[in-house]
Amino acid sequence: MTGRPPSLPKFSDLPLNKGDPLFSAWGLYGKDDQLGFLNRQTDAIVAEAAKEIKTGVRVSLNWPLDAQRKIPFFGRQVFHKQLINKSPRTVNDDIWTFNTQSSSQWDGLRHFGYQNEKKFYNGVTMDDIHGSEDSTVNGIQAWADKGIVGRGILLDFHRWALANNVPVEVFKKSSIPLKYLKAVAESQGTEIKFGDILIVRVGYMSTFKQLPPDELVALAKQVPPQLIGVERSEEMLEWIWDNFSAVAGDHPAFESYPTPKDWSMHEVLLAGWGCPIGELFDLDHLAEECEKQNRWSFFVSSEVCNVPGGVAR
Repeated sequence: MTGRPPSLPKFSDLPLNKGDPLFSAWGLYGKDDQLGFLNRQTDAIVAEAAKEIKTGVRVSLNWPLDAQRKIPFFGRQVFHKQLINKSPRTVNDDIWTFNTQSSSQWDGLRHFGYQNEKKFYNGVTMDDIHGSEDSTVNGIQAWADKGIVGRGILLDFHRWALANNVPVEVFKKSSIPLKYLKAVAESQGTEIKFGDILIVRVGYMSTFKQLPPDELVALAKQVPPQLIGVERSEEMLEWIWDNFSAVAGDHPAFESYPTPKDWSMHEVLLAGWGCPIGELFDLDHLAEECEKQNRWSFFVSSEVCNVPGGVAR
């Protein structure tokens, strides 16, 4: 069986434990679990997802590591590459230095915690993470063992919005309501299956490439940045809880930013559920291929860097 597990609690049952943070599901997979929603990517679900491979066409979702050459959003470090000439031998080495979140990446479970409670997934604290140099709790190495693999669905909101005369401003705070995402899926004829990897395209990459460098620098210096994303709502959370094993998009924060002060999607998804959040995925080529084949579901295989105690990537 690859449907929704009968044992999965209802969204209305959250939080699972009295006194735990808003909508949290701590302990669902054990008190020491570090996989979170990736527990949903069972062997059966991945095997079923492999049936999506029909043409053998492969599409990378990786944005270049140096795509934000000037000033990355959120004040992150720019990518630096040092090329080392090892003369007199005809040999080169190189050294890369970069913030793991300045290009395509998965937010890991060390990245964002509940701000009021100051706790990460399954109650992990900053002291648990920083108290020892050897601490790896909630590190991305836990995801590297099997990667993030399954059936992906692209909801091409950018394409749908253009076709339906829905105004989209990528570099202004604007929320994409759940009704729009459902309308995108319906217009594409895309069936959603439990355990899917949700990928939303807002058109960030194409917009980014069209802006002159000075305007990009000005936008990156904006504090806080103003960015499009999915709406922060209980309805959106319930939809994700009931269907997906990970979420991702082509934009910097997945959810509309800046977020309200009382709670954010990042808190619930990462700290509450252990749901990977993919950001800055380059989706333009994928969107072209999906439109060409007239199907927006596909097999996803994403390797996570095996860095003990890593925060993202």
